[in-house]
Amino acid sequence: MVQTVPSRTRSSDDLHERPAARPRRSLPRACARGAIGAMAMSGLRQFTTAVGLVKKVPPEAVLERAAPRMTRRMPSKRLPAMVELAHWGYGAVGGLVFGLLPSAVRGRSWAGPVYGIAIWAAFETTIAPALGLPRRSPSGAERLALLADHLLYGTVVGSAPWPHQDEPARAGD
Repeated sequence: MVQTVPSRTRSSDDLHERPAARPRRSLPRACARGAIGAMAMSGLRQFTTAVGLVKKVPPEAVLERAAPRMTRRMPSKRLPAMVELAHWGYGAVGGLVFGLLPSAVRGRSWAGPVYGIAIWAAFETTIAPALGLPRRSPSGAERLALLADHLLYGTVVGSAPWPHQDEPARAGD
């Protein structure tokens, strides 16, 4: 949405346009969409690991590397819950970042899926090496499964369950 405001010269004849302010509620909603997207990914990953396409899910590998003492002390039956909570947290942060993108980008139908693929590529090329995660050569099927769940994440993050509330109200609405 574009709002017309007076220019700095304060001349009423000299108006220019600037983007309207982001509503306060849009960023918490973006976080919620990110967490929901991560939950959807978790469901797909449950399937892909059960059928043997994915050996070890990335959130588990990240936690083992980033917080080894905590993961070793965690009772084994509780570790999956900690991995899920961490994954949902990553997802919420990713949703927040998506919510900070300009609305001209977020409003495109392709933006969410492309964002999900970009998150996957960033993990593979930057985050995993920075954390020192062991480089293994995943099968083509595993790569496709991980790409698919990030595509799902991006689709969920990019879809606005509250589209009418994520943009500021127009005058007269």
